[in-house]
Amino acid sequence: MNYPLVAKLLGVLSWLIGFTMLGSVPWAFEAVGVAQHFERRGCFALLASMLICLLVGAVLRWLGRNAQMTLYRKEAMAVVGLSWVLATILGAFPYLLSGTARQRVDGEPLQMTVADCLFESQSGFSTTGATVLNDIEDPELVPRSILFWRSSTHFLGGLGIIVLFVAVLGQGSAGKALMRAEIPGPTKEGSQERMQHTAWNFAAIYVGLNILLTFLLMVEDVHMSLFDALCHAFGTMATGGFSTYNASVAHFDNELVDYTLSLFMIIAGMNFSLIYLVLIGRWGAMFRDIEWRTYIGGIAFVTLIILILSIGQYHDFDTEGRIPVLTELRIAFRHVLFQVVSIVTTTGFATHDFDNWHELARALLFLLMFVGGCAGSTGGGLKVIRHVLFVKILRMEVERSYHPTVVRPLKLGDNVTTDSELKNQILLYFGLVTFIFMASWITLVAIEPEDTWTIAGHPVENKLIDSASAVAATMNNIGPGLGTVGAKQNYANFSGFSKLLFVFLMMLGRLELFAVLVLILPGFWRSH
Repeated sequence: MNYPLVAKLLGVLSWLIGFTMLGSVPWAFEAVGVAQHFERRGCFALLASMLICLLVGAVLRWLGRNAQMTLYRKEAMAVVGLSWVLATILGAFPYLLSGTARQRVDGEPLQMTVADCLFESQSGFSTTGATVLNDIEDPELVPRSILFWRSSTHFLGGLGIIVLFVAVLGQGSAGKALMRAEIPGPTKEGSQERMQHTAWNFAAIYVGLNILLTFLLMVEDVHMSLFDALCHAFGTMATGGFSTYNASVAHFDNELVDYTLSLFMIIAGMNFSLIYLVLIGRWGAMFRDIEWRTYIGGIAFVTLIILILSIGQYHDFDTEGRIPVLTELRIAFRHVLFQVVSIVTTTGFATHDFDNWHELARALLFLLMFVGGCAGSTGGGLKVIRHVLFVKILRMEVERSYHPTVVRPLKLGDNVTTDSELKNQILLYFGLVTFIFMASWITLVAIEPEDTWTIAGHPVENKLIDSASAVAATMNNIGPGLGTVGAKQNYANFSGFSKLLFVFLMMLGRLELFAVLVLILPGFWRSH
C-alpha cells in the first residue's frame, strides 16, 4: 500500500470539503433574508469546521509530501473508501460545533450527539436523506446556515466527491482508477482522457439541472424562497430527500411543484451518459437502452398497480371530504406517482403518508427500495441494470437445467456482453447484498431496545418489520421506510450504536460494496 499517496490525495479532499462549507456561511447573516438575526453559532461553527478541514488537509499533505503519483487499484479503493469516511467525520463538525438540537424536551433543546452528527453527515453525503432532526423549522434548534450545509452535503454527494476530484484535478491514470471505484454499477470502462471528460460532462449536466430546477421551483411557487428552492433542487438532483420543512415537500401543497420534482427525480435516476446523448440530439439512444426502458416501465407499472389498489380509498388523499371521482383520481395519481418515483430513485421526499396505504402497496414500495436508479445516476440501490442482468442469468440457468449443451451469450438489448466475469459478479453482488441485509437486520433486532417503539408510540410487535424497513431504507439510500421510520417519522429514537450501523449501511449503499468492505480487512492494508 502506497500510504503517502493515499494521505496526499485525502489531504486534497479535506481542503475541497472545507472549501465547500464556505457556501453555507452567508445564510447565517440576516441581510440574506433567511435568518431572523445573525446566527453567530452557525457562522462560527462553519468557519471553525473549515479551519479543521484545512488543518487535517495540511497534515495529510505533509505525510504524503514524498508520494509517487502512480495510483494502482488498491490505493484507489483505499482513497475512495477513506474519502467517504473522512467526509462523514469532517461534515459532522458543523452540526457538533453549532450545538444543533434534535428537538425540544420540556422546552429545552436536546443537542445532537456525536452519533447523531455522524448519522446526519453520512445521510447527506450518501444522498440517503434519513434524519434524526425532529424539528428543522425552528431556527433556534437548527440554524439556517447549518440547514443549508445539510442540503449542500446532498449536492456534493450527488456529484460524487471523487468525480469532483477527478473533474477538477484530473489525476491522469489515477483518475481512471478512482472513478472505477467510485461510480456504482457493473459497466464503467473507458480511457483516462474519457474518464476525465466523463467527469466534466457529469458535473456540467448535474450543475445545470440543479440551476434549472431551482429556477422552475421559484417560478411555479411564488412563495418559495431561493433558500428553499436551492435546498430542494439539491435534494432532488442528488436523489437525497433532505427538505427544509418538517412535512417535506407536502409543505408546499403545490401540484405543479410535485410534478416538476417527480420529473427531475426521474431524470436524476437516469444514467447521466444517456442524458448527455439526449442533450446532443441522440434521443434514439435513450429508447434503445434496455435499462432506461425497464426503469420507466417499472415506474409506470407500480404506479398503476397502487392506483388500482387505492380504488375506493381516493378520498384518503384529500382531507376536505367528498370530491368528484375524477378529481379524487387526479389527486391520487399525483401522490402515488410522486411516492413511487421518490422511492425507486432513492430520493425519499414525501407528499403523503404512504405508510397508511394498502398493505400490498406498502409491500411494493418496500421491494422498490431494492431496485434503485440506473447505473451512472445519482440514485442508490442495487441499480436497474443489475436486476435486468440477474433475471437474464436466472433464465439462462433454468434453460441449462433441461438443455445442458445449449450455450447462449448474455445480451443487453442487441449487444452481447464480452465480460466473462460479469455473470459471476452479478450473482456475487446479489448474494453479498442479501447477506449484509440479513446480518444487519438481525443485529438491529438484537441490539435495539423496545423503548424505541414505545417512545415513538408505535407497536413493539412491529419491531421485526420496522427493523427490516430501516435497514433497507438506509442500505439502499432511500431515507424514510415504513412504521417507526415512515414518511412522518425519523431515526431520532434509535440508539447510538444503531445509528452507527446505519452510517455504515448508508456508505455501503452509496459506493461499490467492495470499496467499503475492504477497509475492514486487515489483509488489504498489509498485502503488496
